[in-house]
Amino acid sequence: MGVIVSLIADGGGTIDQGVSTFLFIGALLFGWLSVLRLRGRAFRRLPRAAGWAGGALAVSCIVLAVVLPPLIRPNAAPARPSTAARLAILSPQSDQVFRGNPATVPVRLQLTGGRIVVATSTKLNSTDGHIHLFLDGTLVAMSYRLSQDLQVTPGVHFIVAEFVALDHGPFNPDVRSTVTFRVDG
Repeated sequence: MGVIVSLIADGGGTIDQGVSTFLFIGALLFGWLSVLRLRGRAFRRLPRAAGWAGGALAVSCIVLAVVLPPLIRPNAAPARPSTAARLAILSPQSDQVFRGNPATVPVRLQLTGGRIVVATSTKLNSTDGHIHLFLDGTLVAMSYRLSQDLQVTPGVHFIVAEFVALDHGPFNPDVRSTVTFRVDG
């Protein structure tokens, strides 16, 4: 069965891609047969109704090529990579107070066991990734560096720094660090 699937499949060779390709080829063949028969250029021994049936089959193949693959697509989500990397927030420190309206808050991170790279890819590994920086739950940076300054308004805030894989998705388990600080105006 695997050989048949790979013969009719395009791209990655999954069953849903193979079915879609097979149905589009069927639509072309049935459509071609239908047009030639209805115009009287070939297949004259077939009844004219066979031409109309070929047209209906062509349309059916196109509809099935679009509708069927998502229904039979394998549901197994790809496993997220794991990593031994660790991420720490060096600055700001927990409960540190900054002054200003807005205040300049220096964010300094330390990454051990991982490497920050600029490239984005779906070929994931356990060491390469990017840094996502969140302020109060809002993404403020997708960075390729371990330090930057944020302008923060008065109040109590929290920063979450996350080391993510090359596709910007999380590692399993997540590699995160969180710190809470305050800005006085």
